[in-house]
Amino acid sequence: MDFDISKVRNIGISAHIDSGKTTTSERILFYCNKIHQIHEVRGKDGVGAVMDNMELERERGITIQSAATQVQWKDYTINLIDTPGHVDFTVEVERALRVLDGAIMILCAVAGVQSQSITVDRQLKRYHVPRIAFVNKCDRQGANPLRVRMQIREKLGLNAYMMELPIGLEDKLEGVVDLVSMKAIYFDGPNGEDLRYAEIPEHMKADAQKYREELLDAASMFDDSLMEDIMEKGYDGVDEAKVIAAIRKGTLAEQFVGVFCGSAHVNKGIQPLLDAVARYLPAPTEVKNTALDLDNNEAPVELGSTADKPTVALAFKLDDGQYGQLTYVRIYQGKITKGQELYNTRSRQRFKVGRLVRMNSAQMEDINEGTPGDIVALFGIDCASGDTFCSGGLNYSMASMYVPNPVISLSITPKDKAAAAQMAKALNRFTKEDPTFQTYVDPESNQTIIKGMGELHLAVYVERMKREYKCEVVTGAPEVAYRESITQRADFNYTHKKQTGGSGQYGRVAGFMEPLAEKDYEFVDAIKGGAIPNEYIPSCDKGFKRAMEKGSLIGAPVVGVKCTINDGQYHPVDSSDIAFQTAAIGAFREAYEKAKPVILEPIMKVSIEGPSEFQGNMFGLINQRRGVIIDSTDENNQSTVNAEVPLSEMFGFSTVLRSSTQGKAEFTMEFLKYGRVPNNVSDELKKAYQEKLKAENK
Repeated sequence: MDFDISKVRNIGISAHIDSGKTTTSERILFYCNKIHQIHEVRGKDGVGAVMDNMELERERGITIQSAATQVQWKDYTINLIDTPGHVDFTVEVERALRVLDGAIMILCAVAGVQSQSITVDRQLKRYHVPRIAFVNKCDRQGANPLRVRMQIREKLGLNAYMMELPIGLEDKLEGVVDLVSMKAIYFDGPNGEDLRYAEIPEHMKADAQKYREELLDAASMFDDSLMEDIMEKGYDGVDEAKVIAAIRKGTLAEQFVGVFCGSAHVNKGIQPLLDAVARYLPAPTEVKNTALDLDNNEAPVELGSTADKPTVALAFKLDDGQYGQLTYVRIYQGKITKGQELYNTRSRQRFKVGRLVRMNSAQMEDINEGTPGDIVALFGIDCASGDTFCSGGLNYSMASMYVPNPVISLSITPKDKAAAAQMAKALNRFTKEDPTFQTYVDPESNQTIIKGMGELHLAVYVERMKREYKCEVVTGAPEVAYRESITQRADFNYTHKKQTGGSGQYGRVAGFMEPLAEKDYEFVDAIKGGAIPNEYIPSCDKGFKRAMEKGSLIGAPVVGVKCTINDGQYHPVDSSDIAFQTAAIGAFREAYEKAKPVILEPIMKVSIEGPSEFQGNMFGLINQRRGVIIDSTDENNQSTVNAEVPLSEMFGFSTVLRSSTQGKAEFTMEFLKYGRVPNNVSDELKKAYQEKLKAENK
């Protein structure tokens, strides 16, 4: 069979927690004959969804790692990645979107656009991923897809139009009306697998006509000939193929979002969604992919999705299993065959492709070659997440993905000697797999510290150590990543003199430091007349950077400082690189005390959702935690409260929230910014730091 790249779709499913991503992907696998029985996410049968293959995922009913699979729908090949919705696993979404060409954005018909939907939308926009929207859970009480469509427009700023209307809502959901073909679609059979096309029910004809006209008006913006046809023949006389082509054009340009509806749980609306993926989302050839040519000053090069060119592929996810490291790879250009030699442009190592597999969640299928635009996996290759593989003498690198900085840390101690060896193995694997999970040994306390995106993130890794590595660890209190900064300008003029036998050390550095809003650090060289020779200017920069690693208030890193040097002095014999570094450190410390330093703490954007009757309790919980309420909405007896709360106050919040809302509210949080700590908290932190120093010096 000839391979046709225009019939390939690389898509991801992304959405807020509990909107039904995994349930939808389970139905997609079923209708594409990849599985023969549907299992639920929190299944009573104990099997769990195929895409949630980790035991932990099945217990908690959440997706932790993105899972990949490939399905055939009609004559299209769809590579599908189911991504987590939880903000703690945001890097899984980032790396999936980095390699996807299109996405299905799922929204709940009752809750609509939630806090995490906004984060997902921001990620889709960052990587320029065209998307279609699917309003799921239309069978739930209070479902209203038209309201969700308005929220997509207002909250996400997207040009969204209904592509389908539901026939009945809540428990009366029967099927959908396709506004392009103007047919009603019913889903018969025990699992909704038999599609029945019929006339639109009488009571819905006026609505269908109204929304179809809206849709055609929007589509005609992308095709002048369609606009002319509408004017000449009216809305009913236009060619269906022309409408589809116009909508596709708008979707690919990221200027149009088609809204589909249904309910994955009751098996309604999934097959038309698959048709929409084939119709409206891009093939690998329709997406502009660029690499950086490392031999030519990182000049951007456009890649072509053809098999006859040299290979360029990106390793976007690592998974260390019992058989060694599995590397998920997206092929952007050329193909990968078994036995082929590839070159890793970061480590500059050549390697041979031994085993090449296609993943279906946790199952593997051996293949002989991967084609352009394909997502495959390689075995036994030593590489890191984000590496680029090339052949044919190319030295390209794909642009890396955005990795947010970790905001929370925990100390972990192994229970015994056997656990210590296993813990090292586990940490080595997890840090390779997940760039937002970091670990280091604190030089002062000699403890192993792990850092991550949130409490759940770290809890999951601690649990995985226990299960996958039989390694019991004791966790210490969570620590917040505090920072220090300055609030006013201060001058410095510092001379470093050290005389020992032979040549000594000499350097004088003068200038000023001032607060900087946008960046963590900036160095300005304003030396005139060679007061400090050019070769020692980088030494001053290095010295300032070293001094900023630890502030004097609580020993936290210093951020938001602009250091300008405008004068200095050197000695022809005694000046050296180390002398000027030491002078810069001394100058920084001297001015830092005068610049009125303050402590900064991570402020989180917190969104709480729950029944309206508990809104007062939600407000109370935020106020108790030094939080600032930004806004709150109340729809359908569901309240959403958005607030900014310091991370240090959010530990154990989920337990308190559950107990004060009878377990009915849930919350998400993500890092927003660094903010100043109030004086009383600042005094406590300084006192604790001084006591710690005293204890260490005893």
